[in-house]
Amino acid sequence: MIHLPLSSKDVLNGLSPKRTVELEQLYGNGDYLKILNLLGVAGPFTVHSPWELKDPKDVIRINAASFAASPFGEHYPPLIEFITEFLSQHKYMLLPQTALSEWRAALEANLIHLLASLAPSHRDSQIFFANSGTEAIEAAIKFVRAFKPKCKYLINFKRAYHGKTLGALSLTPNEEYQAPFRPLLNNIITLPFGDFQAFEDCLQKFGASNVAAVILEPIQGEAGVIIPPQSFLQSLGKLCQKHEILVVADEIQTGLGRSGYYFASIEWGGLEPDIITLAKPLGGGILPVSATIARKDIYKKMLGGLKCKSHSTTMGGNALGMAIGLKSLELIVENNLALRARQLEQTGLTYLQALQKNYPKLIAAVRGFGMLFALQFQPVIATKWLPGQADLIGELSGILAFRALHQGGIQANFSLNAMSTVRLTPALTMPDNLFFEMFNKLEQTVSSYQASRALFTKTPLPIILALAKAAL
Repeated sequence: MIHLPLSSKDVLNGLSPKRTVELEQLYGNGDYLKILNLLGVAGPFTVHSPWELKDPKDVIRINAASFAASPFGEHYPPLIEFITEFLSQHKYMLLPQTALSEWRAALEANLIHLLASLAPSHRDSQIFFANSGTEAIEAAIKFVRAFKPKCKYLINFKRAYHGKTLGALSLTPNEEYQAPFRPLLNNIITLPFGDFQAFEDCLQKFGASNVAAVILEPIQGEAGVIIPPQSFLQSLGKLCQKHEILVVADEIQTGLGRSGYYFASIEWGGLEPDIITLAKPLGGGILPVSATIARKDIYKKMLGGLKCKSHSTTMGGNALGMAIGLKSLELIVENNLALRARQLEQTGLTYLQALQKNYPKLIAAVRGFGMLFALQFQPVIATKWLPGQADLIGELSGILAFRALHQGGIQANFSLNAMSTVRLTPALTMPDNLFFEMFNKLEQTVSSYQASRALFTKTPLPIILALAKAAL
């Protein structure tokens, strides 16, 4: 008989941080975790409050991380209480792949009701549930292909981030991520984000009748909170409608409140997408839940009649995921968290703009949209000292800034498509006092460095050498 080295009770009782580090580095994505541990930012963390984390040394930090996937923070009592109630009372199948599900039905109805209240043309749209955001994008690509089989091209935008599975990666124009996995999907046309003239020229050059769809984020999150001109989305939508080009809005990060809107592409951008992808907040920061919403005629083209088996996922639509999605959506809407995010946007952005003005040698730019905040840092090393390595210097700048914020009491986010940028994505429910404290801690941290070079010179030499070794 095989004896497993660790039991669930062992973990419930608590593994030591040292043991956790050893196991993670040995059996998981070891080099990534080794870098985080080297920087002193790896934890493991326990939950002090839904909005604060405690490290192994009992230092408490404000949690502005989770890559926008925690709308309520960690262990949010109303959600935990609901899950406990669900698990004790639920009597139906937990994996109803080939059966009806009351929880799936309720979430489908509520999402379409919310969407149709803002975009009535979606009143009979239909939903395909999966797990992660990248799965939602993969489904969207297949919906497009099925509906427009003779159209050759897909249009995406520079610095977009749609995921890292093969199809989604094809739409994420980042050489570091794409190069090892070519060939990817072909006939992808990448344009400057927010440049409507470039979009018009593209349709003229390649022929609008040859373009199947445009895939975009209303606000580019992983690119460092890049906001297009407000007229861009509406103008693009009108031209696509004129030429019968489908529009896919990736609302995985911006949707359901984070941006200050339930659907930023619709409410802020004036766009009516044909397909919408949702994920991060739908899982309440607890389970992966994603949704691809498509107009009825598009949905039926891929999943109508006996073609209903053309796309599937084993865990998509599972009862626990649907229940958490239903409760998460309910908490977001009933507590008006989208409006709260929009109200706090200006407060946070005012703080950031003051910091950038006072410390221009450290912070190159700041941006904010809803509860998405970004700080772009100046290079920590002059590019003349490492010719041709601007991207590497940018990445080092972002890493050291991330470490500095951690030391200053804020757990933040890297930006996967803007390496010199650190993002803050606090929970939409974060109390006002902690929200203001987060920016006070940020100001204290920034004032202790003042210039980007100090991020480098104040970092211990062994850390710099280890990072250089990892880069090489």
